[in-house]
Amino acid sequence: MNFTKHMTTLLLGAASMGMVHAQELLPSTTPNSIQQQLQERGYGMFVHFGMNTFINQEWSEGVEPASTYNPTELDCDQWVRVARDAGFRYVLLVTKHHDGFCLWDSKYTDYDVASSPVKTDVVKEVSEACRKYGLKFAVYYSLWDRHEPSYKSKNFNKYVKYMENQLTELMSNYGEVCELWLDGAWDKKVDDWQIPRIYSLVKKLQPNCAIGVNHTLTSVEGQQSYYWDDLILPDLCTEDNKYFMRFFPSDFRLWDPKIAPRGDKKQYMYKGKSYYLPFEHTICLSKAWNWFQKSTPMEVRELDELEELFYLTTENGNTLVMNVPPDQTGKIRENEANAVIELGRRIGIEKGKPLPSGGKNISTWAKTTASSVWENNPEYEASKATDGGMQTRWASATVPAQLIVELNPNEAFNKISIFEYCDSKQSDDGYSNYRANRIQEYSIDIERDGAWETIYISSLPMGDCKVIRFPQAYKADRIRLNVMRASEPPSIYEFNVTYETRTNKKH
Repeated sequence: MNFTKHMTTLLLGAASMGMVHAQELLPSTTPNSIQQQLQERGYGMFVHFGMNTFINQEWSEGVEPASTYNPTELDCDQWVRVARDAGFRYVLLVTKHHDGFCLWDSKYTDYDVASSPVKTDVVKEVSEACRKYGLKFAVYYSLWDRHEPSYKSKNFNKYVKYMENQLTELMSNYGEVCELWLDGAWDKKVDDWQIPRIYSLVKKLQPNCAIGVNHTLTSVEGQQSYYWDDLILPDLCTEDNKYFMRFFPSDFRLWDPKIAPRGDKKQYMYKGKSYYLPFEHTICLSKAWNWFQKSTPMEVRELDELEELFYLTTENGNTLVMNVPPDQTGKIRENEANAVIELGRRIGIEKGKPLPSGGKNISTWAKTTASSVWENNPEYEASKATDGGMQTRWASATVPAQLIVELNPNEAFNKISIFEYCDSKQSDDGYSNYRANRIQEYSIDIERDGAWETIYISSLPMGDCKVIRFPQAYKADRIRLNVMRASEPPSIYEFNVTYETRTNKKH
């Protein structure tokens, strides 16, 4: 039975039993009701917690005994209180990561909390706390399972049935689930996962659940090979109906942890028809970019960077989940809780109101020139610093260096934000990384009536994201980043010139 007929059968059966109708993904140029709800939520807290928390790893192999999981002060209520106080609208809980360890008492495995020293059903605790504090509840579930024996069976249907059984538990026993985030399609072909079968089951049990599969798109129509073939980076998604859905159906796009550009488009093809698909971003609170908490407290990202990433990722009909992982005690660390709560207050998030924007950007796609380009390679040309994308960058060939952006002299601005390319070093865990600025001394200059004048100068390293707010608004013909000193030729992901309304912001 093909997917369309199967969905029709499910819908008719549901109607005959008086059940809520599941919403089928149909060709459209506008969001359906489920996608609208996703966009209205907009901002969620990602919670990575499980086996990896207790072994200081990001991806474990599913061989550690269940007894390894042993939080000493587990407090799921605290997690959701922090989410509420920070202005998050939903909590996305990692219920099973790639190691296969389950944070609920599953009837289909003994690799779960029920077999550990702390038998608390974490899924139950988090879902109930979400209802208590007025947040929506969402579920992450790994397709890949390094522990479950049926995953390696010659008859992969056995594992698909295992997933169906577990997803039935998750979708039946914990109240409303607003989102299912599927991950880990690493070493099977696309068809093997039987996503239409999974999608149908979940929609039958949770009709209003938005479902997304990581690495949603491909450049080749009908691509059914391994997930890494012909993947499409979000930065390429600036033209409607150019790329194809690899995993169908999906209610939204994912490429963890990439960031979509300001010119992100929403129309994608499947079997000759165009579907509307928003993008959900994932970023880490940790400056070292780790998903699972480590035994040693880690520095969080600078609030300026988090704020600018918030604006970029929640505009244009897209959404953001920010990872705030509990530690081995089972609590979110105070320094991290404070950071996300302060971020929410700084941005001015208010319950029941639309998420704040970063103001009017007047530099994206503006004509941009530079004093030099690394190896004269078009990949690093000046325009990459104002193309609205975070995977592209201008790279200079020299120090000193200048980047010049032409502006509309009738448009005012009062804020500059600069995402600098930093040299980075990867840690031993293979995921965490540490960044170091290149730019050490620089100025911001504007040109008016043919003359340049400096409006900002600094001899301090630029930081992860440099945000400069001016006490007055300026108008100029051109604006210039003038780098006087740097450890290596400078490189800029994005140079943003913005007029910001500051009614609700606290700095």
